[in-house]
Amino acid sequence: MSINSVDAINALNHFSAESDNGIITVTIDQSSRKMNVIGDGFTDSFAVMTDNFINDASAKGLILTSGKETFVVGADIDQLANIKTAEQAFELVEDLKASLRKLEKSGKPVVAAMTGTALGGGLELALACHYRIAIDSPKTKLGLPEVKLGLLPGGGGTQRLPRLVGIQSALELMTQGKELRLAAAKDMGLIDAVATDKADMFKQAKDWINANPSAQQPWDKKGFKIPGGDSKHPSIVPIFSIAPAMANQKSHGNYPAITHIMSCVFEGCLVDIDTGLELESRYFAACVLSAESRNMINTLWTQLNSIKKGQSRPDGFERYKTKKVGILGAGMMGAGIAYVTAKAGIDVVLLDTEMAGAEKGKSYSATILDKAISRKRSTEEKKQALLNRIKPTVFYEDLAECDLIIEAVFENREIKAKCTQQSEAVIPNTAVYASNTSTLPITGLAKASTRPNQFIGLHFFSPVDKMPLVEIIMGEQTDDATLAKAFDYVLQIGKTPIVVNDSRGFYTSRVFGTYVSEGVAMLGEGVHPRSIEVAGMKTGMPMPPLALQDEVSLSLALHVSEQQQLDMKAEGKPIAVRPSYEILKTLVKEHNREGKKNGKGFYEYADNGDKYLWPELMDLYPAKAEQPSQQDLIDRLMFIQANESAKCYQENVVRSVADTNIGSIFGWGFAPHQGGTLQFINAMGLEAFITRSRELVTQYGERFEPAQILLDMADKGEVFADD
Repeated sequence: MSINSVDAINALNHFSAESDNGIITVTIDQSSRKMNVIGDGFTDSFAVMTDNFINDASAKGLILTSGKETFVVGADIDQLANIKTAEQAFELVEDLKASLRKLEKSGKPVVAAMTGTALGGGLELALACHYRIAIDSPKTKLGLPEVKLGLLPGGGGTQRLPRLVGIQSALELMTQGKELRLAAAKDMGLIDAVATDKADMFKQAKDWINANPSAQQPWDKKGFKIPGGDSKHPSIVPIFSIAPAMANQKSHGNYPAITHIMSCVFEGCLVDIDTGLELESRYFAACVLSAESRNMINTLWTQLNSIKKGQSRPDGFERYKTKKVGILGAGMMGAGIAYVTAKAGIDVVLLDTEMAGAEKGKSYSATILDKAISRKRSTEEKKQALLNRIKPTVFYEDLAECDLIIEAVFENREIKAKCTQQSEAVIPNTAVYASNTSTLPITGLAKASTRPNQFIGLHFFSPVDKMPLVEIIMGEQTDDATLAKAFDYVLQIGKTPIVVNDSRGFYTSRVFGTYVSEGVAMLGEGVHPRSIEVAGMKTGMPMPPLALQDEVSLSLALHVSEQQQLDMKAEGKPIAVRPSYEILKTLVKEHNREGKKNGKGFYEYADNGDKYLWPELMDLYPAKAEQPSQQDLIDRLMFIQANESAKCYQENVVRSVADTNIGSIFGWGFAPHQGGTLQFINAMGLEAFITRSRELVTQYGERFEPAQILLDMADKGEVFADD
């Protein structure tokens, strides 16, 4: 390549080039970002780079690589969120695909030298190269996860992937949004080689180019056949007969992108690749403009990023790095918190009443790490390093150097108060004290503290190592400095923080309770339990209400309800009893059905792991001859949650729309395709939500009366949005 052509590439934003005996290495490095993305300006620069490489007779091969620890991690989602028309969406992906197609048909060998993770458009870029090498690292992930935002791979993934690895493997990867580690990707045929480091990667790339001076994609060769057969092959036809039904069994029709991906692959694998690529662009446009992708991009991208950037964090405080955490209680929650804290490189003191309990809590981390080692996602050295950061103890004196205490003991005020007093006797004056309570108001618990301004709630979700959310609860006297430290700690351990103000049940427990309670109430009205559960799955919730109530325990729900009634009576407030209360009371106290933990709740739990609805439920609560429509049941389960969330927002329990939406999805699994509880209202329209709510009031009771804030916002033509 002439020096002028190298200069032309070097003149491009975020691209640099160098030549080595005719082999051109182009490095993508977007200086303003931590990771490379395919966004504004990328496609134009990539097109110029492609033309310069192809048109230079002295350039015999191209290595595409990254200046980051990752390769390219996909499209700029903000750019996709701004698309308004199908034409815009179509042209956006067609422009990039034209360059990729030109590159792979150039006749010159092109190698993707992947420095790390390649997702979405980044992997699609690599798929358009003739050879793919990745540096061996346990952090590296390869995948096409677009379906998780209601989208499909629009950079050629739905066409190149099945032609490379076969239709069945491609469908599994794309419809599930799987992200593969290198070993699995190599076994599948997604990459061709693994390198030990950058030097090895570039040597392998140059060796391959020298050994293959003219390159052609398999699908451009005469007589090419898709591995395993095309869409009409006898072994593939049954897949397309069964796959839509299997997908619908899991998604219940709530994710149209899954069907669009299947259609792309089915239709595209019956025609030549160029026609298939155009088909993909049309389906991509349909996905981008769907309500589901709009909801998910708005919440799971835009609002989630706002939270992570500190939208709910008070200004005026420097970022704080927690150094040592004392955890009181080594049960399931305490052990989980110890693991995620130590995993983040923070020292942990794990305190329990008995040394055996503290040691058992530490062993939880060992169990998780042993599984990771067996899957080659960790090493024995990393395991020992993490375990060395956890000190089990029974002595409060060992908390002396902790800058954060997290109390995770039984939900009992007296026990918690004693923990507070014993801890504050030894910890530094500057330390933050947090309670992991899920139900007890923080302001009340802080009365046991001599420094209530440094007392805060940190509500983790179980299992702690898998659940992404932490609900930070502000007591009446909690100060902003304490909030800032707590917020920074949550980010430090890789979780997503939402900030709520103190109230009974806080936000997540309060609204989650309405979902299971409504399902239980339906049973008492004579709705067939199977109809209740099917409606629950149709909403897009992770579990139906009766099964979910079994998981969290009927006896616990009854205990919480009775405790709340006592508290409200003591406060002189009117006692509000949910319709589900009497049913829970009957099952727990008269039939000893406490939920999954004792093998019997609304369901029977067999020793072999099977479960089925308790047959005698129909005797206790006979089904009425005339059953409500499925849409009525779905609406009741969704509207009760959305309306309660609006009340929380109205009462300033939640501080932002982003926290409300993300809290609902990450906290208790509110249907992700709806974009969260307040986005559900936005997408429906406030007027329509109010109208339907009033219909539900007429049929099912005052609890569906729309929150006052909805009426006020509808009058002003407003929607839920943060400034």
